[in-house]
Amino acid sequence: MSRSLAESDRALLLSPEAPYPLHGGGSMRTASLLHYLAERRPVHLVRFSEQPESEPGRDLPADLVDAVDLVLLPRHGRSAITRASRNARRLAMGRPPLLDRFGQPETLRQVERVTQSKRYSVAIAEHFWCAGYLPLLRRRAERVVLDLHNVESALHAACARTEPWPQRLAHRIFQRHAERWERRLFPLFDLILTTSQQDAERVLRISPTARVAVYPNALPLRPAPVSQGSNQREVIAFSGNLEYHPNITAVRFFRTRIWPELSRLRPGLVWKLIGKNEHAVRSLVQGDARIELTGPVDDALRELSGADVAIAPLLAGSGTRVKIMEAWAARRAVVSTPIGAEGLPAEDGVNIVLARSATDWVGTVVRLLDDPASRARLGAAGRETFERELCWPAAWERLDRSLGILQHAAWSRGGLVTAE
Repeated sequence: MSRSLAESDRALLLSPEAPYPLHGGGSMRTASLLHYLAERRPVHLVRFSEQPESEPGRDLPADLVDAVDLVLLPRHGRSAITRASRNARRLAMGRPPLLDRFGQPETLRQVERVTQSKRYSVAIAEHFWCAGYLPLLRRRAERVVLDLHNVESALHAACARTEPWPQRLAHRIFQRHAERWERRLFPLFDLILTTSQQDAERVLRISPTARVAVYPNALPLRPAPVSQGSNQREVIAFSGNLEYHPNITAVRFFRTRIWPELSRLRPGLVWKLIGKNEHAVRSLVQGDARIELTGPVDDALRELSGADVAIAPLLAGSGTRVKIMEAWAARRAVVSTPIGAEGLPAEDGVNIVLARSATDWVGTVVRLLDDPASRARLGAAGRETFERELCWPAAWERLDRSLGILQHAAWSRGGLVTAE
């Protein structure tokens, strides 16, 4: 690490979501950065919640952070009518989803209050949703970093290609609004972290003067769980936050285009949907006893280890898919669409199989179910990829190099900060 960062008093991590429990890609990425910072300096974690909590750091590992503060968000209704009304207001105001939610005057005052009289050598804002806190963070910290879990304009563009009407039109308008905000805010940060080279290039197309480094999504390094597979039934699994738009689209696509033929060919096959917010897809899968919803699970890897094949039938997205990384860490064979594997060190036929049509999907899954040796080979290659590139220690080494280069870079020059 550079001298100034290594000798810093404190780091600030501003996060819209709790890093623990480790449920889903967002918490995993935030937790990886939190542990990286905590190994090098005291950390002040400031996170948002709708619910007051007497112990906001209760779920964190002991002694991980120096201080935790909670910023209360106004309650948001979850009904379809309420969401539609909320998004209509955003469309009219020209603000992308969640940028308004996390940037209200009252939340700004709360963040200002809990950081008052404090100085940080580095402040990291998680998600573009917190990019509007830049002026406040600039007053508190020597360096301000924005960690992009997704490039929001790219995510809306992808959803506009796959969502039904009228959501398609809304995503197209949100894409334009998001890109306008990104073009304005990206150059103002000292560094922007993206999950992949593809997202880094997207940022630079929007804002050529931004300084960008790739910090890959990563998972804690631990042994692969012992397979929980059963000889009594075949299982395929899809994991993730089931309220996330690209995941809903993926479930709809697999349910309508792939599952009918696949379930006809394999009458004993079970499709397991692993993850929180199962209510968001219940209407898509109801009526079929062979489709199981687990709800939130304590250990996604252990749950995945009970599947013969992990699937990622995504049609849209930005960032990189933690569901594939989790399957690799669990030593499972993975079948994905090309966009599902985007940004990952995926090699078709080596550590993953890419399916490009419904016919491909059915044929590929059936072949893997019939071929335990191929499943084992793919799973072993995926695990090796995870250990080499996608575990926390590997990602931290890359970030160390990126921040070291950044320290000596000319501040007037934008572009990609390479870690090699």
